[in-house]
Amino acid sequence: MSEFTKTLCPYCGVGCGLEVSPPAQLGKATNRDSQGNPTWRVRGDKAHPSSQGMVCVKGATIAESLDKNRLHYPMVRDSLDREFRRVSWDEAFDLIAKRIQTVRFTQGPEALCMYGSGQFQTEDYYIAQKLMKGCLGTNNFDANSRLCMSSAVAGYIQSFGADGPPCCYDDLELTDCAFLIGTNTAECHPIVFNRLAKYHKKNRKVKMIVVDPRRTPTAEAADLHLAIRPGTDIDLLNGIAHLLMRWNYIDTMFMEDCTSNFPAYAEVIRHYPPEVVARQCGISIEDLETAARYWGKSERVLSLWSMGVNQSSEGTAKVRTIINLHLMTGQIGKPGAGPFSLTGQPNAMGGREAGGLAHLLPGYRAVKNPQHRAEVEEFWGLKPGQISPNPGLTAWDMITGLENDAVGLLWIAATNPAVSMPDLERTKKALLRSPFTIYQDAYYPTETSAYAHVLLPAAQWGEKTGVMTNSERMVTLCQAFRQLPREAKADWEIFAEVGRRLGFEREFAFANSAEVYAEFVKLTKNRPCDMTGISHAQLQVEGPTQWPHPEKSYELRVGSYELESSTPNSSLQTPNSKRLYTNLRFHTPDGRARFGAYYSKGLAEPPDPNYPFVLTTGRLYGHWHTQTRTGRIEKICKMHPEPFIEIHPRDAARLGIADSMYIEVRSRRGKAKFPAKVTKAIAPGTVFVPMHWGSLWADNAEANALTHPESCPDSLQPELKACAVQLIPISVEVPIKDYQLQSSQYSNPI
Repeated sequence: MSEFTKTLCPYCGVGCGLEVSPPAQLGKATNRDSQGNPTWRVRGDKAHPSSQGMVCVKGATIAESLDKNRLHYPMVRDSLDREFRRVSWDEAFDLIAKRIQTVRFTQGPEALCMYGSGQFQTEDYYIAQKLMKGCLGTNNFDANSRLCMSSAVAGYIQSFGADGPPCCYDDLELTDCAFLIGTNTAECHPIVFNRLAKYHKKNRKVKMIVVDPRRTPTAEAADLHLAIRPGTDIDLLNGIAHLLMRWNYIDTMFMEDCTSNFPAYAEVIRHYPPEVVARQCGISIEDLETAARYWGKSERVLSLWSMGVNQSSEGTAKVRTIINLHLMTGQIGKPGAGPFSLTGQPNAMGGREAGGLAHLLPGYRAVKNPQHRAEVEEFWGLKPGQISPNPGLTAWDMITGLENDAVGLLWIAATNPAVSMPDLERTKKALLRSPFTIYQDAYYPTETSAYAHVLLPAAQWGEKTGVMTNSERMVTLCQAFRQLPREAKADWEIFAEVGRRLGFEREFAFANSAEVYAEFVKLTKNRPCDMTGISHAQLQVEGPTQWPHPEKSYELRVGSYELESSTPNSSLQTPNSKRLYTNLRFHTPDGRARFGAYYSKGLAEPPDPNYPFVLTTGRLYGHWHTQTRTGRIEKICKMHPEPFIEIHPRDAARLGIADSMYIEVRSRRGKAKFPAKVTKAIAPGTVFVPMHWGSLWADNAEANALTHPESCPDSLQPELKACAVQLIPISVEVPIKDYQLQSSQYSNPI
């Protein structure tokens, strides 16, 4: 028996394999943190196909956060101005069940809301869907993936007929041209970038293009950096397409045989000649032409994107316009090529598979589709019509629902909306109005716990066994390796017990998470994300497994009901393929991928004379989201000791701003203050602040106090990446350290 337990890093969507061993082992010194506390040893799993033994600083230090500021017991209070008191689980469950029943029968099921997280394991997601969308009859389950990946979901569905990144990490080392847009991969997905950067360095003919208003560590490695103005992504992409057409770098046969709607797209790109695009984007015609030439001359083009594309009022349009370039040039379904969204969270992909957004059902189904609803109802043993045909409230809709008293109960789990939501002051005021908020998390305090009536202690990484899916559709079993602290419970167990107390004993009669997963995968049968051949036992024996991975024989039944396919061409997908669409047939009614024709609309809130700067936000290498874990790890806090604002020297000189001087940043919604980091790494007219600091970690440094909630009309994902601000220098100066640390320093095998 190995001394190490195999698991998965619980941070970003790269999905790095880890091996963990106890602090004390025979013949070895006890492993301790800097304060002398025993901590688990963590190293990269060399056998994991996605990360190959590499791990970044977050993964390497994850164990140090396990026992810091944990929530150990259920707590309740009658109102937000009272102190919490400890209660038993029985009392907490009874209180929650009674409150749910009261809201159901007085306001209706549409007044019940749950806001979940890409930190969930798939089993947690699935049980939450069964409880909310099935048993309670409300689709009001949304997740923080709404702020992260919903534009990628919508773009894939509209272009290909189904969600699912079609590429794999091996493509990073097979491509001729990597086109990175709206992603600081070196800091946000460091192990992915490490693989790409090593390959790029060894193969000088391979080109890397990075599109970003900031000269990030990612851009530093590029052959071509396009520092476009925020909001001009579609101008750039249509401009590249214009040149590909002009120079005949197109795959006519592929387009004729495998796509539809190209004429409408051709009409749009006609209006994006180089001189217009260069002026709009703030780049040179030469650089635009170089980008188009790199793409057009390459046999294998791989595009990568993340929040800089998704978090936009044009998010879905941007995703589809990236995909358009692949469809024009036949760059899909082959090694080293394709449109590859880099998932933000460790199991956002698993959430998509399990139906974990307000418009989805398990197995890549849609709540609007009558056949999809009927399949899930029959599988769950529900009466016809039990699942609502209406998409539920999105994360932001829940906030506005609190404002207008439409929400009677809000259940938040494994996420921190009092830092991560846009228009934060408005969000906080809405949370104060909630009649009853349940907050389920592993840590206390967090910023959101201040708005809770009930606190439920959740098990976290290493304390529960379950499955997660990473960006390349790799499914990994995350084994529990330590005892639950005090009275903490797995998220799925909490949801299931509430279900049983509401009278749904049969629906939630699961003995363990393996049984939960076994039921879930049956709902993926014959779907694009078919995982019927995957189980906890299979993953233990065979290790991480990519989907689609159908069961070898399709004899699986639930009672007398066998799931049938309702998706065209699902049988055409090659089982166990590393890549999707290798047969060049897509999940659309006619089997063709669809071009999307979009003109650029620009930012939802462009700069003006009163608010002349565009603020953009993002992650730093060491920190994760709202610091619930990383803020408690000494090494990371030393690496990134405080927030800051990046400003170009030209803008700083005009405003009289010196390095380290405090700046008050104001938008139409709120204000914050940051010490200045004067740097040529940011484009003039644009400023950058990291999004990690909430009120627990710094004073008035919340990036989302400034951002607005305007969202993409298709994905309903807010434009967190850009808002208009004004800058006011404050004379106090403080020393700030250089935060920038190359990811490669921490991305070697540990």
